Amino acid sequence: MSEGRAAQLEYSEFQAAMLDEAKRRRKAAKIIAVLAHFLGREGADPGKVLAGLTVGDVGCSAGFIADELAGAGASRTFGVDIDVPGLRKAADRFGGRVGFVCADGGALPFPDGSLDVLVFNHIYEHVVDPDAVITDMHRVLADDGVLYLGLGNRLGVMEPHYKLPFLSYLPPAAADRYVRAFGRADHYYERFRTRGGLRRMLTAFHVWDYTFPVLASPERFAGGELFPGPAGRAVRETLARTPRAALHALLPVVPTYLWVATKTPRRPLGGALPQPPEPVRTP
Repeated sequence: MSEGRAAQLEYSEFQAAMLDEAKRRRKAAKIIAVLAHFLGREGADPGKVLAGLTVGDVGCSAGFIADELAGAGASRTFGVDIDVPGLRKAADRFGGRVGFVCADGGALPFPDGSLDVLVFNHIYEHVVDPDAVITDMHRVLADDGVLYLGLGNRLGVMEPHYKLPFLSYLPPAAADRYVRAFGRADHYYERFRTRGGLRRMLTAFHVWDYTFPVLASPERFAGGELFPGPAGRAVRETLARTPRAALHALLPVVPTYLWVATKTPRRPLGGALPQPPEPVRTP
């Protein structure tokens, strides 16, 4: 909205992608594979990758990712959202092994340092105050905990929700006119940040970038659908061979970043990759 933003309630009711179960479960598989690499648990039984860990999915909506996290062996799993219809669907299907909570991400209902793993996957652009959510996730994350982040980039050419080029580049009033002109929405609510803005948002964390590792080695990260077929194989091989300096030149316009953040200094414990994860920032 051009004159301020309110919380996006009942998001799953008007964003059909949140109810695409197959797609959400594929995303969950990628998240779990990245966490497994970072934690050094790649060889673990799929049902034990998160064994012994308390896990929270912030912005869980209908609960498909939270259900997969529970299925990966988490000792306790929580899903948090303000999407009441989505939470009802989630609780009806998965309430037996996931605790679903209606709460604002800026005031998470968990004690300090009580969660070992947090997932915040493509949510920040929807919330009114993403900095407050990041601050509260820092509070509830254990000192040796891990935060997985899927982060859209303002400078990605194709806007992912409305499929309109350069939409996220525009100031709010112009973006509103753009989505109305193409009949996509009355307002453009989402607010993306650039890579620099995302780094500043995570100033209290140590951050590792898994974007190019996942793109270059999708078979290791349950991302085979990213580049399927012979053309996809060529893309993967090119990424694996591309010098880091050339990849770094592309970073400002990569549409999505996959980052892993920690409160204290930690390094990825997984095996060698053609394009290894790199540090984004340290406090």
